Amino acid sequence: MDSVLHHRGRIGSRTLLVTTAAVPLTGWAVHAVALHKRLAATRKDPLTGLLRRDAYTARARRILARHGDSVTVVMVDADHFKQINDTAGHPGGDAVLAAFGARITAWAGPRAAAGRLGGDEFAVVLELPAGRREQRLAQLVQMLRTPVTLDDGRTLKVAASVGAAAPDVLGTRDLNDLQRAADTALYDGKHSGRAVLATPAHTTVPSINGRRAGRPGTAVWGRAA
Repeated sequence: MDSVLHHRGRIGSRTLLVTTAAVPLTGWAVHAVALHKRLAATRKDPLTGLLRRDAYTARARRILARHGDSVTVVMVDADHFKQINDTAGHPGGDAVLAAFGARITAWAGPRAAAGRLGGDEFAVVLELPAGRREQRLAQLVQMLRTPVTLDDGRTLKVAASVGAAAPDVLGTRDLNDLQRAADTALYDGKHSGRAVLATPAHTTVPSINGRRAGRPGTAVWGRAA
């Protein structure tokens, strides 16, 4: 009998030790989750949910290094955004940006690098081979043309210009060069309702800070990527 009680006591002690040891581990797990959430918040733009510039750039370069010629770099610029802010106010403008962020995220998928570069400018780097580019880029343009309904019930007509660049077309996997070419292609098709894929000619256009010379904001845009 004494041996049975002694055995049970040993089991109980081990159980107590395991339970006690689990407490700080559980606390650390909760702390780790909270820390992960805070780090994720610093990586993402709070309005659109898209990656901030540095996080976008790091992920975009990894995708280019991994998938090479099957990658497409996409630049997106909201059309007539100043007019939207003037007529619907900044809350209306924010609603449009948030809607664009959600639509770009849905279009790009979880494996892409989708970022907000600033203001009403966005970029996506994703695995998108030549055979699917035209169809998928047309799909993106159409998604961004869907009207945005505000909280007060008003509906805003919206649109965006889209330019794209691909390593297999331009012969480079450099993110800066591809973004610059895609940006130039975007402005070739500005307000046209169609996406424009950059050609080698687009790489010869002068640039400032990695953007097409003469476009709004080139003097303050900073690093290209």
